[in-house]
Amino acid sequence: MTTTLPATLPSPYPLIRYLPSVFGDDPFAVRFTAAFDDVLATMVNPIDCVHAYIDPLLAPEPFVRWLASWLGVVLDESWPLSARRAVIAEAVDLFRMRGTMAGLRRHLDVVVDGDVAVVESGGVSVSVRPRPDPPTDVEHWVRVQVRPRYVGAVSEAAVEAVIRAAKPVHVVHSLEVIP
Repeated sequence: MTTTLPATLPSPYPLIRYLPSVFGDDPFAVRFTAAFDDVLATMVNPIDCVHAYIDPLLAPEPFVRWLASWLGVVLDESWPLSARRAVIAEAVDLFRMRGTMAGLRRHLDVVVDGDVAVVESGGVSVSVRPRPDPPTDVEHWVRVQVRPRYVGAVSEAAVEAVIRAAKPVHVVHSLEVIP
């Protein structure tokens, strides 16, 4: 097993600057503290760039999954990286609109690379007392048509999962992927 060391990073905070100025002229003290600078730079530089790690549009790919876990977002690995980043970036707004048709449309627009058409039955049912089960009659429905920009761009199972998660629970749905 071979270990590769990262490229030498310059330290943004050389230790020699924090010692009394008399050591700044001593070649041994400069070399001695430079050894620590090389080690500390690998820790200090990522800390200085932490804002880029927690921004879903800038984060390295492995951190995208980690950010999703922070927000409770379930990502499908078949989605392109840009769609996964967009879902995380808009997670708060998507959660706020979850269970509404506007939320379903927005979520599909973010995830699907192509045209999305959503047709719904409309209307709202009201009850003065809670029902133990969702309505069994098909009074509320939604039909989703997806036209991907290129063949294989959309995983039908992933779009189904998005629809199930974003639509109201009592609404019956159907999905049609048009090549």
